[in-house]
Amino acid sequence: MGLCGITGRCSPRAPATVEACPHCGVVEQSARVTVGAYRCGLGTQWLAAGTGHGAASGRERFGDTLDALPAPPDPGLRLTARPGRCDDAPMSDLHARMAARVGDLTAVVVARCAAEAPFYGALPRATLQGEVARSIVAVHALLLRALRDGGGEGPMGPGDLTRLIEWSARRAEERVPLEAVIAAYLIGAEVWWQTLTEVAEPGELAGAGGKLLACLHAALPAVVLAHQNAQEDLHSEDKRVRRALLGALLAGRPYEELAGVARVAVVGEHEVVAFAFESDPPSRLVQSSLDAFTGIPVLMDHVARIALLPGRSDVPGLVARLEKDVGQPVRAAAARSSVPAAIPSAAQEAGRVLDLVRRLGRPPGCYRLDDVLLEHQLARPGDGLVRLAAKLDPLEEHPYLLETLRVFVERGLNRRQTALELCVHRNTLDYRLQRVSALTGLDLAVPAQARLIQAALVARDLAGPADHRGATGWQGSAGAAESG
Repeated sequence: MGLCGITGRCSPRAPATVEACPHCGVVEQSARVTVGAYRCGLGTQWLAAGTGHGAASGRERFGDTLDALPAPPDPGLRLTARPGRCDDAPMSDLHARMAARVGDLTAVVVARCAAEAPFYGALPRATLQGEVARSIVAVHALLLRALRDGGGEGPMGPGDLTRLIEWSARRAEERVPLEAVIAAYLIGAEVWWQTLTEVAEPGELAGAGGKLLACLHAALPAVVLAHQNAQEDLHSEDKRVRRALLGALLAGRPYEELAGVARVAVVGEHEVVAFAFESDPPSRLVQSSLDAFTGIPVLMDHVARIALLPGRSDVPGLVARLEKDVGQPVRAAAARSSVPAAIPSAAQEAGRVLDLVRRLGRPPGCYRLDDVLLEHQLARPGDGLVRLAAKLDPLEEHPYLLETLRVFVERGLNRRQTALELCVHRNTLDYRLQRVSALTGLDLAVPAQARLIQAALVARDLAGPADHRGATGWQGSAGAAESG
């Protein structure tokens, strides 16, 4: 009988064979001085009933048959299992009853995991019936032992917890989500309890339920901690590789090997998005928001504040979602690359647009080059930009006139909307606009001169006020503009 509760019988043939445990599939031999002793692959000794201890001379792992074993003293002798000791105390009736249901229990848990946990539902049938079923059997073995022996060292001994921690770390390394692992444990516990209510006597149920809860209390914290520790190690390495991949793509360096390690498909179109926040939000919050919106792990440089989105993503929608998640306004600039080789130029374009938007004081939102095309062209340094900005220098000492002009232009030269926003009478607005024309020499009623004033406002936002232009070496150009 293995730790899982299954009983085996020695074959009368020589050389002797021993049936492998039908749940773990493995038997270990431990050669003894006085009697052949066998160990289940889950760690339970298979001992001939009534025999004493003998000095161990070696251990060897075998498969389904053990061709090299000496025949036991009685070929028909029934074998029993006792982990860690060689006594032959009988099992409790409840343990025997639950052990007889292990196969059915495992099948039910596997089926429910596949039906209720999306991760398991996506696994191949062979994996469910193989590796997943073996893991469930192993946990059932621990529950059976707690049911039979619980109370000495607690529901689980240090060795049991060590095995659980090892299993959990392995699941994390295999990219099994923690929520899927916890779901499997809870489903298994529910199925175990339902079976207990079917086979236990009324006087046994409270104790058996207590042992189940004690096992969960001991196991789940260890499982979660081990899984999280393993995931942190994996995530740390993943983040390093993903940062290196994004850096290679933005710089135009070879990226194929890094993409393979990171398990990221870099093909087709991408959106390069640069972000600006009023205050630095937590990087993890930004990453979580981007991942949740796109449904995939987004490549993001949290120092440069630049992200790479595959395909034609809904960037305005993403920015709106990000604003809600971080609780502050967000400015973003996006540029599309048709192929991975174009990502560096797209990143440069997005960076220039975002810088322009910030310098112009544009409101939060998502911008592309087409949204600031005129401003982008005007932003080229040179005498033309300086002379254009100088057109509005006469308004320097009249900030209320400059503000009136700015609102008038932003409202599409609509006098009614401008007056409403400034909270002034239409006559007052007309007077202010006349003063602007008188001081600048530009008539807002003339379309060509109105366009020139609009461009001058952009140039002023880019070049700064007159005193700033003088401080940065632009005084001569400004003076020439005034004298001309």
